[in-house]
Amino acid sequence: MKQMRYIITRPCLQEGSLRLLKYLEATFPESGPAQFVDDKGREHEVEIDRAAGYVRGLRPLFHDQNLGVNDVLMITPLAPGRYQVEGIVKPHAPLLPARPEAAPAPEARRVVVTATPHVREVRMQAAPEPSPSAGRAASTPAPAPLVPLTPASQAPQPTPPLGRAPSRAAAPGPLPSAAEDQLAELARLTGYQLSFPAPGVARLHADLGAHGYVVKVALEEGALRTPAWREDADHAALLTGEGERPQGTPRLTREALAALLEHARLAPLSPIDLRPYWQAGDLDLASAASISELVGAHLAQRGAFSFVLLTLAAQPAHSVVQVPRLAERLGSGVNVAELRSILDTLTRAPFLALTPLPGGQYLLRADVGDLLADLAEYADGMRRRVRAPGRPDPATAALALS
Repeated sequence: MKQMRYIITRPCLQEGSLRLLKYLEATFPESGPAQFVDDKGREHEVEIDRAAGYVRGLRPLFHDQNLGVNDVLMITPLAPGRYQVEGIVKPHAPLLPARPEAAPAPEARRVVVTATPHVREVRMQAAPEPSPSAGRAASTPAPAPLVPLTPASQAPQPTPPLGRAPSRAAAPGPLPSAAEDQLAELARLTGYQLSFPAPGVARLHADLGAHGYVVKVALEEGALRTPAWREDADHAALLTGEGERPQGTPRLTREALAALLEHARLAPLSPIDLRPYWQAGDLDLASAASISELVGAHLAQRGAFSFVLLTLAAQPAHSVVQVPRLAERLGSGVNVAELRSILDTLTRAPFLALTPLPGGQYLLRADVGDLLADLAEYADGMRRRVRAPGRPDPATAALALS
């Protein structure tokens, strides 16, 4: 059975449970005791109660995985009553101390903030302060991630991303809307080039040569009557609420945009992945649910790879890997075709973890922990070179890192 994705809510954390939503019913077919096995191999005893619609006993797992509201639990059935689980903590932008001087107050109609005593549950629905951009006609705004907020009396300022002006006081431009900030983050995460040809009109350009395309988004209904809206584009959408049904124009709902950002933070998405959804017309929560399945597939592949590595870690260095025995230890969490593909990947650079042997067996070349440490050192060296101002030519870099 495929890996399932569950988003953790505040009641989940308070009760140490997860709800058996309709899409999870097949994953937990019977009531009774079960085991959740985390990514460190630790077993957590849980109780499945189909009649009440809950899996209980998850408080120790949530604590061990440091999971909070809106974090994700990936669940993979291994055997009846036994599940592999992996916690995925959402990335959060760093917070700065509160500024001594309050930022200029935006128009009240453009700002909606919900607040609770739990910092991570607070979400910014519109921008609370002026944009550092010097004006949209002169330049494209830099990406601006949404930031978790503390209660209003202690609200810090968002951290300016790379490339933004450090001082907000010098920004004379208009206030950005929440949708503009969200589209900027979507562009940063997925590879679009974002511009605003006119107030209320956003342009997402996938600069991919023969595979490129342009999407124009009207941020308000009045933008549909502007000259900028009449400019050519491959796809168009009006930003609306999920319950709104405009006539004659495909819609992008605010709820779907927020969900799309959540998915893009969890796994890589590209304009190629998203184009079929623009082509289909409305990009709403139903579309976002379909995109969630795509993201879930990416995460399932990563989870299967992690599961194989963790299982191999139980073997000593320079031992022979018996594929049938390894498959038995993995159970139904990884099928044979996936296992063969993962093992073949581990034979090649930069992993070089396995050496193929006759008869479909493999030699484990070193302890898995040591192999991962070497790989981390290699990746860190590459990261430093990529960020270095004067990059060497590829041949020189290859010799230096060999």
